[in-house]
Amino acid sequence: MARTTPVSESVVTSGLLEAMPVSESSITSRVVVDNPLLRVVVFAFDAGEMLTEHSSPRAVVVQLLDGRIDLTLAGETSTMSPGDVVYMEPGVRHALVALEPSHLSLVMVDTEFVDTESVDTESANTDVSNTD
Repeated sequence: MARTTPVSESVVTSGLLEAMPVSESSITSRVVVDNPLLRVVVFAFDAGEMLTEHSSPRAVVVQLLDGRIDLTLAGETSTMSPGDVVYMEPGVRHALVALEPSHLSLVMVDTEFVDTESVDTESANTDVSNTD
Protein backbone atom coordinates (compact mmCIF):
# COMPACT_ATOMS: atom_id res chain seq x y z
CA MET A 1 0.00 0.00 0.00
CA ALA A 2 1.30 3.43 -0.90
CA ARG A 3 2.10 5.97 1.77
CA THR A 4 -0.40 8.81 1.99
CA THR A 5 1.12 12.03 0.66
CA PRO A 6 -0.11 15.07 2.60
CA VAL A 7 -1.62 17.77 0.37
CA SER A 8 0.79 20.22 2.00
CA GLU A 9 3.91 18.14 1.15
CA SER A 10 5.85 18.39 -2.12
CA VAL A 11 7.18 15.13 -3.55
CA VAL A 12 9.60 14.34 -6.38
CA THR A 13 9.63 10.78 -7.75
CA SER A 14 12.33 10.00 -10.31
CA GLY A 15 13.17 7.01 -12.49
CA LEU A 16 9.66 5.57 -12.63
CA LEU A 17 9.87 4.12 -16.13
CA GLU A 18 13.18 2.44 -15.39
CA ALA A 19 11.78 1.08 -12.10
CA MET A 20 8.68 -0.25 -13.87
CA PRO A 21 9.74 -2.29 -16.89
CA VAL A 22 6.90 -3.81 -18.88
CA SER A 23 6.42 -7.42 -17.77
CA GLU A 24 5.34 -10.08 -20.24
CA SER A 25 1.56 -10.57 -20.41
CA SER A 26 0.84 -8.31 -17.47
CA ILE A 27 -0.17 -4.92 -16.13
CA THR A 28 1.76 -3.38 -13.25
CA SER A 29 1.06 -0.16 -11.41
CA ARG A 30 2.62 2.07 -8.80
CA VAL A 31 0.86 4.74 -6.75
CA VAL A 32 3.07 7.85 -6.80
CA VAL A 33 0.86 10.32 -4.89
CA ASP A 34 -2.14 9.46 -2.73
CA ASN A 35 -4.11 11.97 -0.68
CA PRO A 36 -7.72 13.14 -0.34
CA LEU A 37 -7.34 15.62 -3.23
CA LEU A 38 -5.70 13.44 -5.85
CA ARG A 39 -4.12 10.11 -6.65
CA VAL A 40 -1.37 9.62 -9.26
CA VAL A 41 -0.72 6.12 -10.58
CA VAL A 42 1.81 5.03 -13.21
CA PHE A 43 0.94 1.89 -15.19
CA ALA A 44 3.02 -0.46 -17.36
CA PHE A 45 1.06 -2.54 -19.90
CA ASP A 46 2.34 -5.31 -22.13
CA ALA A 47 0.95 -5.40 -25.67
CA GLY A 48 -2.56 -6.83 -25.72
CA GLU A 49 -3.26 -6.16 -22.04
CA MET A 50 -6.44 -4.24 -21.28
CA LEU A 51 -8.55 -2.55 -18.67
CA THR A 52 -12.19 -3.46 -19.19
CA GLU A 53 -14.85 -0.77 -19.27
CA HIS A 54 -15.32 0.98 -15.94
CA SER A 55 -15.86 4.45 -14.50
CA SER A 56 -14.46 6.57 -11.69
CA PRO A 57 -16.28 8.96 -9.38
CA ARG A 58 -13.23 11.24 -9.71
CA ALA A 59 -12.16 13.38 -12.66
CA VAL A 60 -9.34 11.56 -14.47
CA VAL A 61 -6.40 12.77 -16.58
CA VAL A 62 -4.43 10.19 -18.56
CA GLN A 63 -1.11 10.91 -20.26
CA LEU A 64 0.56 8.27 -22.39
CA LEU A 65 4.28 8.24 -21.60
CA ASP A 66 5.41 5.68 -24.18
CA GLY A 67 3.93 3.02 -26.45
CA ARG A 68 0.48 3.15 -28.05
CA ILE A 69 -2.96 2.39 -26.65
CA ASP A 70 -6.54 2.40 -27.85
CA LEU A 71 -8.65 4.31 -25.34
CA THR A 72 -12.42 3.97 -25.51
CA LEU A 73 -14.17 6.91 -23.89
CA ALA A 74 -17.98 7.03 -23.76
CA GLY A 75 -18.14 4.51 -26.62
CA GLU A 76 -15.64 6.26 -28.94
CA THR A 77 -12.16 4.79 -29.47
CA SER A 78 -9.03 6.88 -30.07
CA THR A 79 -5.46 5.72 -30.53
CA MET A 80 -3.10 7.51 -28.14
CA SER A 81 0.55 8.21 -28.92
CA PRO A 82 3.28 9.28 -26.46
CA GLY A 83 2.53 12.69 -24.99
CA ASP A 84 -1.21 12.57 -25.68
CA VAL A 85 -3.44 13.68 -22.80
CA VAL A 86 -7.10 12.84 -22.15
CA TYR A 87 -9.41 14.42 -19.57
CA MET A 88 -12.37 12.35 -18.35
CA GLU A 89 -15.24 13.85 -16.43
CA PRO A 90 -16.34 11.98 -13.31
CA GLY A 91 -18.51 8.94 -14.05
CA VAL A 92 -17.67 8.56 -17.75
CA ARG A 93 -17.26 4.93 -18.91
CA HIS A 94 -13.83 4.10 -20.35
CA ALA A 95 -11.58 1.16 -21.27
CA LEU A 96 -8.20 0.66 -22.88
CA VAL A 97 -6.07 -1.88 -24.68
CA ALA A 98 -2.30 -1.61 -25.14
CA LEU A 99 -1.33 -1.93 -28.81
CA GLU A 100 2.33 -2.26 -27.83
CA PRO A 101 4.26 -2.21 -24.55
CA SER A 102 3.21 1.07 -22.91
CA HIS A 103 3.46 3.27 -19.83
CA LEU A 104 0.85 5.80 -18.81
CA SER A 105 0.25 8.21 -15.98
CA LEU A 106 -3.21 8.44 -14.48
CA VAL A 107 -4.26 11.34 -12.23
CA MET A 108 -7.55 11.09 -10.36
CA VAL A 109 -8.85 14.34 -8.84
CA ASP A 110 -11.56 14.44 -6.19
CA THR A 111 -13.89 17.14 -7.51
CA GLU A 112 -15.52 17.53 -4.08
CA PHE A 113 -12.54 19.81 -3.32
CA VAL A 114 -13.39 22.04 -6.31
CA ASP A 115 -16.33 24.39 -6.82
CA THR A 116 -17.08 22.98 -10.28
CA GLU A 117 -19.80 25.54 -11.06
CA SER A 118 -17.47 28.51 -10.66
CA VAL A 119 -14.63 26.71 -12.45
CA ASP A 120 -16.87 25.84 -15.41
CA THR A 121 -18.21 29.40 -15.76
CA GLU A 122 -15.05 31.37 -14.95
CA SER A 123 -12.40 29.48 -16.89
CA ALA A 124 -11.79 29.98 -20.58
CA ASN A 125 -10.70 27.21 -22.91
CA THR A 126 -6.99 27.58 -23.50
CA ASP A 127 -5.26 25.98 -26.46
CA VAL A 128 -1.70 25.35 -25.28
CA SER A 129 -0.64 24.37 -28.79
CA ASN A 130 -0.86 28.04 -29.81
CA THR A 131 1.94 29.72 -27.86
CA ASP A 132 2.40 32.85 -29.99
